[in-house]
Amino acid sequence: MLIFKKEKEVIKRITEYVEEFEKSMVTTEKTIESYLTTTVKEAKQLAHKVQDMESRADEIRYQIRDYLYSGAYLPILREDIYKLVESLDKVTNSAESCCDFLLNQRPEIPEEMKTSFLSIGKKATSIRDPLKQAVLCFLLDECPLEKTRAHTKVVGQIESDVDRDEWNLTKTIFTSEVDFSRKIHLKLCLDSITKIADRAEDAADQLELTLLTLNV
Repeated sequence: MLIFKKEKEVIKRITEYVEEFEKSMVTTEKTIESYLTTTVKEAKQLAHKVQDMESRADEIRYQIRDYLYSGAYLPILREDIYKLVESLDKVTNSAESCCDFLLNQRPEIPEEMKTSFLSIGKKATSIRDPLKQAVLCFLLDECPLEKTRAHTKVVGQIESDVDRDEWNLTKTIFTSEVDFSRKIHLKLCLDSITKIADRAEDAADQLELTLLTLNV
């Protein structure tokens, strides 16, 4: 497929976006870990970095939108490409929201549950790797279709693992001895973490739809 100047600029900007996406997810993982294992002060500093990264990602997204409006790609493809970028943006937004929840609401995690929360946080944010690889495989046209879809399949597998762990921890929360209001708060905290994986799976699904549109 012949790639013209505007298309090259879109590819460049989306690649930059993916880099910001990856950094925000890594920093979110560190924020969760710091909140659970070290100090709130350190977690707060990391959360501020996530906010800055999300803002930078938004700036890049607006640039991508402008290039698409100016005529990059065929009209039938523009919406699918921008929807893919928007789906990635929802992942970074969910990561930022998770950090905001921890630092604004300060949930008190029982010691016996911290390991489970930490494990789910690591899994949910690790989904960044196969999602990044899937997007770059598609975008740079360096991988066969089967390779791109293999990466999106891994995204789905991780999301399923997070769902299973969420179910188990939810049961632990509601069968524990803590008071009911605290149980609800713990479940909301858990939801804010697992939503990262949910939105990542949505992004992988959007990429699959884009591949169908392109008929590659």
